[in-house]
Amino acid sequence: MGQSADGPPPAQAARETDEDDSQAEQGQPRGLLGRILNAFSPSEGEGQSDLSALGAPTPATLPGIGNLRRMRVEDVAIPKVEIVAVPVTISLPDLVATFREQGFSRMPVFKGTLDSPLGLIHLKDLAMQHGFGLTPVARFSLRTMLRPLLYAPPSMPIGVLLQKMQSQRIHMALVIDEYGGVDGLVTIEDLIEQVIGEIEDEHDEVEGGYWTVEKPGQYLVQARAPLDEFETAIGMKLADAETDEEIDTLGGLVFMLTGRVPVRGEVIPMGNGVEFEIVDADPRRIKRLRVRLPQAARPE
Repeated sequence: MGQSADGPPPAQAARETDEDDSQAEQGQPRGLLGRILNAFSPSEGEGQSDLSALGAPTPATLPGIGNLRRMRVEDVAIPKVEIVAVPVTISLPDLVATFREQGFSRMPVFKGTLDSPLGLIHLKDLAMQHGFGLTPVARFSLRTMLRPLLYAPPSMPIGVLLQKMQSQRIHMALVIDEYGGVDGLVTIEDLIEQVIGEIEDEHDEVEGGYWTVEKPGQYLVQARAPLDEFETAIGMKLADAETDEEIDTLGGLVFMLTGRVPVRGEVIPMGNGVEFEIVDADPRRIKRLRVRLPQAARPE
């Protein structure tokens, strides 16, 4: 596997995980994060029975500093099929178009296949050197702008990976399997969200509240938008009476329709002609949706 020179091979990453786990078991400090964990981590099973009785998520799924020790990289990484990466041979116009379409600030770069990663390309580096392609370039080489990636086994505690990201100042890691192939991707934002909850930046916020009108009959909506309020806004009932009693948000409705967390880009149709397109999601939750109403239901 073509790894970046700054990223450890799979075997070394696994050994480092075992060493970190051994230190934690022996009570040895692992820096600031380790001391915080020891001070504030709840004991195993604490409060689980009460939450389970209420039908609420268990503490393993709730934000909290204890997740740094409890959760593994495989619990938060997006799967391989959802990774947006580019080949090292990509042209400048195609690279600019990919950044614009996907809305990411970083993307992995590979040679041949994703199982041979070379590093990552940062949007800022591209903009500083080429101005988003506005200036003609005689010869474009992506290799000169590559930054290193981290590599992590699926079983690594997310607190250990977070420490590595902080110390090495690398905010993206590829998850590697036992054969050295790429199995997923995780960013520092994914890890921090397990502690403090969902992070929303200026690109996540929907102007004017939970949704905005993109064009007549089409809405960009946050998944946590109250279902009853959105139904009132569009003048159309989306959930039947039985479902309406069980869910409160638009994202909850889509989850009920599919029985799972749909992937980014997936389109879920309803029998009444309404379509839900998944704009942003991770393996655990839906974040943003695009809702298309049938022609007859579109408000004036």
